Amino acid sequence: MTTIQRRRVVVTGMGTVNPCGLTVQETWDNLLAGKSGVGLVDRFDVSEYACKIAGQVKGYDPDKFIDKKEQKKMDIFIRYALGAAHEAWVDAGFDGVELTQEERERFGTYIGSGIGGLNTIWEEANGFRGPRRISPFFIPSLIVNLASGFASIKYGLKGPNSAVATACATGNHAIGDAARLIALGYADRMIAGGADSVVNPLGLGGFAAMRALSTRNDEPGKASRPFDKGRDGFVMGEGAGIVVLEDYEMAKARGAKIYAEVAGYGMSGDANHITSPAPEGEGGQRVMRAAMKDAGIVPEQVGYVNMHGTSTPVGDQLECFAVRKVMGAHADKVKVSSTKSMTGHLLGAAGGLESIVTILALKTGKIPPTINVDEQDPECDLDVTANKAGTFDAEYALNNGFGFGGTNGCLAFKKV
Repeated sequence: MTTIQRRRVVVTGMGTVNPCGLTVQETWDNLLAGKSGVGLVDRFDVSEYACKIAGQVKGYDPDKFIDKKEQKKMDIFIRYALGAAHEAWVDAGFDGVELTQEERERFGTYIGSGIGGLNTIWEEANGFRGPRRISPFFIPSLIVNLASGFASIKYGLKGPNSAVATACATGNHAIGDAARLIALGYADRMIAGGADSVVNPLGLGGFAAMRALSTRNDEPGKASRPFDKGRDGFVMGEGAGIVVLEDYEMAKARGAKIYAEVAGYGMSGDANHITSPAPEGEGGQRVMRAAMKDAGIVPEQVGYVNMHGTSTPVGDQLECFAVRKVMGAHADKVKVSSTKSMTGHLLGAAGGLESIVTILALKTGKIPPTINVDEQDPECDLDVTANKAGTFDAEYALNNGFGFGGTNGCLAFKKV
């Protein structure tokens, strides 16, 4: 039996658009400082909504990255994706570089979205004046894979062009899947990550109808409070988190800046309930073990876990339980935090942004805090880096992403 020789995969570029910043550096600085990007929704009248708060992207100008005519064909989640992709592309050193035809055919895109073009659906439905008046750009604007498609067209990349829609695990799965395409030789380079934007009447109302959202409307910046005893639901966010992945040898040969290695990737299913995690976080346990097994590491080598940590009563508790079970005796030494306490929950973009956060934590040894932990839930008995940035020194870090339908993804990053 022939053993497949896997190639090493590294991150050479990163980009983001989110409520805490329009660049990676701005976001990182704000997260380390514990600054919240959550506020009152100001895009539409929320007077009748139970939840009136969200993490909204502020000051983003798509004209810097996208032709105005092209923007008419794009839902806002695609515009966010292309803004983040541009930063990652430049950061990786490809801006102005003339790629050969062979290089283009080995360079792909894999950008997912948890929900896709809900803004486009809402606007078209509300302005509906008959079948002959529907915009010809309606369908292309809302399809999940069009973020990946537009990125492919923009940069002339002819390698694998795909997307994934696995709710809030989307970003993790997109990066993990793209890394495997490189590791197994189907591509040499990939632009990967996630984007979402559903801060609109239908999105906010839909999640509120599920009783999933926090209603701490009088204190928006304190509403997202993972691991705190008083947490009452997640806060919706929006944006994009994109990375450039490359074969390690190729990146090294061209003198690329290397942030970290994608050392392991795990996937699992809860097979339990469409929204509630499996008892004892069993699915989360298995996905972390799978990522660590893929990376060939043991718990003692992991120094930090960027938690899914959405600020829901059940979810946070079960994830902490899962980490304790997986890490065993090492659980009291590993550091964890949830940056959703500041950004809100970016849905399908969460895994992309939080992978960037995990990578920077690994590279710098600094951990962004979990803010708003006034009284830590005794059922969340880990070192959650409460309210103040922390430090750690380890070779590996994990990033968790869990989604509706019981879909889970975990990425293990290695210091390079």
